[in-house]
Amino acid sequence: MDRAQHDRILKDLEKKMVFLTGPRQVGKTWLAKNIAGRFPKAVYLNYDRLEDRGIIEGERWLDTTDLLVLDELHKMPDWKNRLKGIYDTRPASLRILVTGSARLETSRQLGDSLAGRFFRHRLLPLSLAELPPADRDLERLMRRGGFPEPYLAGNEVDAERWRMQYIDGLIRTDVFDIERVHDLRAMQLVLELLRLRVGSPVSYSSIARDVAVSPNTVRKFVGILEALYVVFRVTPHSRDIARSLLSQPKIYFFDTGMVAGDEGARFENLVAVSLLKHVFARADYQGERVDLCYLRTKDGEEVDFCLVRDGAAELMLETKVSGPDAGATLARFHERTGTPAAAVFQHLRREQHAGAVTLHGAENFLAGLMM
Repeated sequence: MDRAQHDRILKDLEKKMVFLTGPRQVGKTWLAKNIAGRFPKAVYLNYDRLEDRGIIEGERWLDTTDLLVLDELHKMPDWKNRLKGIYDTRPASLRILVTGSARLETSRQLGDSLAGRFFRHRLLPLSLAELPPADRDLERLMRRGGFPEPYLAGNEVDAERWRMQYIDGLIRTDVFDIERVHDLRAMQLVLELLRLRVGSPVSYSSIARDVAVSPNTVRKFVGILEALYVVFRVTPHSRDIARSLLSQPKIYFFDTGMVAGDEGARFENLVAVSLLKHVFARADYQGERVDLCYLRTKDGEEVDFCLVRDGAAELMLETKVSGPDAGATLARFHERTGTPAAAVFQHLRREQHAGAVTLHGAENFLAGLMM
């Protein structure tokens, strides 16, 4: 199965370098090698491999190379300036694809040395929109998450074995690519508490008391988990950006299989990942400034998600396990703001309008998102 980015990357390679980022084991290397198969003289080099490292540092690939794939390049000292030099002096026939996770970050973090020289593609777990219609299985996606190996595993045991090893490897190995952490046990406890709080605003102070560390330490741990593509934050929408950043975020997992809550929490997490993938696609492929937020009043009324484009609310979205009652809160938010409102149900017999709110079944709505 080709990933959605396959043809887009091929087109962008004719214009600039391509940076392919995303969580570990989400399929970046598979996709890069699949793309390399389209070129007669492609070369794949991984900086983690000693022999490849020497070729990269000495720039010893053949002049006839038509596609150069560089994996884990961010581990090379001064890699940005080295890559700039390679790109600026390359033969016109050479395309460059750079892949990585964690420290290989987005354009605003790459500095001026690479500005204007690359297109960014973010590869996220499989979603209903990306899966072929015959392979779409909402229940499996909720149980196993969208990482290819557990989703496609032959049984639940193998999927859970993958998940245990994946998280253990991230915490014990990749975390040190981001920052030195002296108390891995505390970080694991923070992760376990976050698994139980999906869908609710998260108080760093409350978690800090439970783990017996400072709120700043919890905040640092969450930042590391974000950099490792384990979790992502959704903050409340506010035109006062500073206030929004200080407000309590909701935290979701890239791997829906990590969620330890009930069916409603798992479904909300699945919708969150799908919406984030939609937001990234609109930014990466259409150049739109879109954010994924949630809404919350001082009185505690809340709407699960809000798509915000150029600072203005575009769509309010509530998730429910079963329908057709979307609740009164979403309708009240619509009356106050005029923003289009929709509810997405895991189980819904018939899609319909309920006043100003459109009711969607999960499979139809999620399969229609841009990816």
